[in-house]
Amino acid sequence: MTRPYSLDLRDRVMAAVERDGLSRNQAAARFGVAVSTAVHWVRRYRTTGSVAPPKVGGYKKRALRDEHAAWLIARCQEKDFTISQLVEELLAVRGLKVDRHSVWEFLHTEHLSFKMRQLPQELGLQSRLNPTALAPCGAATTSSGWRRSRSAGARPAARG
Repeated sequence: MTRPYSLDLRDRVMAAVERDGLSRNQAAARFGVAVSTAVHWVRRYRTTGSVAPPKVGGYKKRALRDEHAAWLIARCQEKDFTISQLVEELLAVRGLKVDRHSVWEFLHTEHLSFKMRQLPQELGLQSRLNPTALAPCGAATTSSGWRRSRSAGARPAARG
């Protein structure tokens, strides 16, 4: 991200508009800034009394901390979950609005996960694919060869 314009330039544009009576378009053309920039500076000056830029960057505390974090850890250990379900429950039960990425980051740092380790047939699902193609992570190589086990050390053939 680029740095904000200097206070000196902001003050000169404001002086041209407020003291000299130039329009924002004329002041923008005189000082070589965009018209929208001059309009924004004038609006900021008239509402706050200063043309200084707002704070840029900084640290923002995570929403999932303290009692929300304790609740979420207990909830994850209680029963199976998906990230979308957790987002909905946080809003409904705790009144905390968070996005999926925030929940995923929290789960990742806390080493919490739920992986479905059952085959679709065990869950009562029908699949048009090869049943072994939907085997859980770490399963043996399928007959079609499109999913290989990392533990078997399978590597693609070198092209020559």
